[in-house]
Amino acid sequence: MKNSASFKLLSFVTPFMLVNAAFADDPAIQRILVEGSRTSQMGIADTASQGVVSARELEQRTVYRPGEILEAAPGLIVSQHSGEGKANQFFLRGLNLDHGTDLASYVNDMPVNQRSHAHGQGWTDLNFLIPELVGRLEYSKGPYSARSGDFSSAGTASISYINRLPDNRLVLSGGQNGYRRVLLAASSVLGDGNVLYALESMRNDGPFTRGDNYRKYNVVLRYSEGYAANGWNMTAMVYGANWKATDQIPKRAVDQGMLGRFDAINASDGGAANRQSLSGSWRQTSSGSVSKFNAYLIRGKLDLFSDFTYFMRDPLNGDQFAQPDQRVTSGFAASHTWHSHNSIGLESDWTLGVTGQNDNISNGLYQSKARQQTAIIRRDRIVETSAAAYVENATRWTDTFRTVAGLRADRYRFDVRSDSAANSGRVMTGIASPSCNLIFGPWAQTELYVNAGHGFHSNDARGTVAKIDPVNGDSLKPVPGLVRSKGVEIGLRTEMFSQMQTTVSLYRLDFDSELVYAGDAGTTEPGRPSRRYGIEFSNYLKLNKWLSIDLDAAYARARARDHDPLAGDYVEGAVEGVGQLALSVDQLGPWSGALRLRYFGPRPLSTDNRIRSHSGVTLNGRLAYQLHPAARIELEGFNLTNRAVSAIDYYYASQLPGEPRPVYDVHFHPQESRSFRISLIASW
Repeated sequence: MKNSASFKLLSFVTPFMLVNAAFADDPAIQRILVEGSRTSQMGIADTASQGVVSARELEQRTVYRPGEILEAAPGLIVSQHSGEGKANQFFLRGLNLDHGTDLASYVNDMPVNQRSHAHGQGWTDLNFLIPELVGRLEYSKGPYSARSGDFSSAGTASISYINRLPDNRLVLSGGQNGYRRVLLAASSVLGDGNVLYALESMRNDGPFTRGDNYRKYNVVLRYSEGYAANGWNMTAMVYGANWKATDQIPKRAVDQGMLGRFDAINASDGGAANRQSLSGSWRQTSSGSVSKFNAYLIRGKLDLFSDFTYFMRDPLNGDQFAQPDQRVTSGFAASHTWHSHNSIGLESDWTLGVTGQNDNISNGLYQSKARQQTAIIRRDRIVETSAAAYVENATRWTDTFRTVAGLRADRYRFDVRSDSAANSGRVMTGIASPSCNLIFGPWAQTELYVNAGHGFHSNDARGTVAKIDPVNGDSLKPVPGLVRSKGVEIGLRTEMFSQMQTTVSLYRLDFDSELVYAGDAGTTEPGRPSRRYGIEFSNYLKLNKWLSIDLDAAYARARARDHDPLAGDYVEGAVEGVGQLALSVDQLGPWSGALRLRYFGPRPLSTDNRIRSHSGVTLNGRLAYQLHPAARIELEGFNLTNRAVSAIDYYYASQLPGEPRPVYDVHFHPQESRSFRISLIASW
C-alpha cells in the first residue's frame, strides 16, 4: 500500500508552507496564490464543514467592521447591537452565540474568547484586527476534533497574520457618517528574519442621530524567521478604543413616533476598551514529524455602560448599569505529531497535545447614571485556571478510507472572591471529550464524511459558587462549571466538476444547557437543554480567470429537549436560515470588485414562537481600479438598497418615561443605512 499516512501529514503541512512562503522571498509562489482559486481541502479536511480562506479571498470581501471577516466562513453571521467598540454578535448553526459563546476564536494562536466576562461568557472582541495583515482564516464547525476545547461546539475560527507583506502600503480612507481611517503597514528584512509593523487610526460615527464617536488605534510589531512549517515568530499588539453607543431600542417607541430608527434613549451609553498582547509561536517540520509550541500574555480592560430597560427598575435615575472588566490572560499550547508503522502494516499519524490557560480577572456590576456609579451590585476577583491534554490518531486504512479519532481531557479550577461571602468559593471540575471521524474517498474527486464528537463550554465562574442573587437577595443554585455538547454530522465534499468546489452537511447538535440572553441584566444565564438539526450547503465556482461565484445557504431547527407545553419549546434567538450570494471580479484589466447579497433569516424571540423577528436582506459591494502599479483606488458600498432591517432583535420587558408599568416588546438595533467609503492605497 502507498505511504498514505505520510502523504496525509505532508498534505496537512504543505498549505502552511506555501502561504507563508508567498509572503517571504519567492515571487513565483506569490503569483500562484494571487491568481489561484479557493484552497482545496480534498484529502486534508476531516469534515465537510471545514475550510480555509486565503488572504486574496478575504481582500475581495467588503466588511463594515473587522469582525465581519469571520463571515467568510459559510453560514456564519456577524452583527452588532450597540456601539462599534463593543464585541460583535455572532450567529451560527441555529445558535445566537451572543458575543462569542460556543464559537472559539483565535488570532495568531491566542484565544480571543474571554471567560467569566462582566458582560457575556466567551466575550469575543475582534476590533483589534487589521484586515490587511490577515494571511488566512481557518474554520471548522462542530465538536469533532480533540484539538478544540472551550467554546468550540458550534465552530472554531482561527486567524493568522502574515510574516511579510508583498508590498508596503499606505491606506487613506474616508466616507459618510464621519468615517476616517489611516493605515501604514510595512515589512523588511532584519537579520535572519523579517520585521512587520502596522499603525492604524480610525474614527466612525455611524448613521445614528447621536454619533458613535468611535475612535480606535492599533499598533502591531512582528518579527519572524523561517516559514510557517519551520520557523518562529514573536508579535506585540496594542489596541485602544472609546465610543458612545446607540443600544437597541423598543419597537413601540418607533411605531408611536417617539423615536427615529437611529435614535437613542440613554445618551450616555458607551464604553472604552484597550488590549495589549505579546505572543510567540515556534514550529518544526521534518519528513516524519511536526512539533509546535506557542505562548501568549494578554492584558485587557473594558468599561461598558448599558441601559436596556430604561426606567423599569429605577424610575428616578434610570436603569443604566456599568460592567467594568480587567484581566490578565496567560497560556500556552504544545503539540507533537509523528508518523508511525503498526504491526499490521498500516501507517498512522499520532498527535499528542497539552494546553494551559490562566485568567486573573477583576470585574463587577454597578448601577450608574450618566456613567457615574450610584451603587455596587457586585464586585468580584476571579482566578480561572484550566489545563488540557489530548491524543489524536489519523490512519488511512485503504486508498479510499481513513479515520481520525481523538480523546481530550480538560480540568478547570474556578476561584471566586466576591464582595459577598455567600458568593465566594472554589470549585474544581473536569470533562472528557471523545471524537471520531470517518472519511470515505476520494472517488471521482469526491469525499464522504461521518463525524461524531463531544464538546463543551464553560460557564461563568461566578455562577459555579453563587448562592444569593446580588440584585434581589433570592437564593440561587450554583450551575455546573462545564456544560457538555454532543454533535453528529454527515457530509460530502466534491470537486468533480472543474473549477467548482461544493460541500453539503447534515448535522445534529445537543447542549445540556442553553445559554440565553437576559435583557434586564445585559448578560447571559444558563437555560434549558436544547437540540438542533440543520443542513448547510456551500458552493464556489470559478467561471474563468477573473470571475467567481460563491453561494452558501444554511437552515437550522432548534428546540428545547425538556418539553414544556405551557412555556413552549422554541429557543429564543435561534436563527433558522442564513445565506449569501457573491460575485467577485478579479484582475479584469485594471478593474476588480464584488457584490455580496446576505440573507439573515427569522428567529423566534419567545419560547412559544408567538413573537418572531423578520428576516433581513442586505447588499454590499466594492469596486477597485488600479491607477498605477503602485496606487489603487477602492469604493465600498454598504446596504446598497438601503433596506430598513434589523441587525438584531430581542423580546423582553422595558419601561419608557411616562409608562405606568413595564411593557414586553421587541427591541431592535437597526442595520446601518446605505453608506459609501473610498480608499486610496499606495504601495512600494
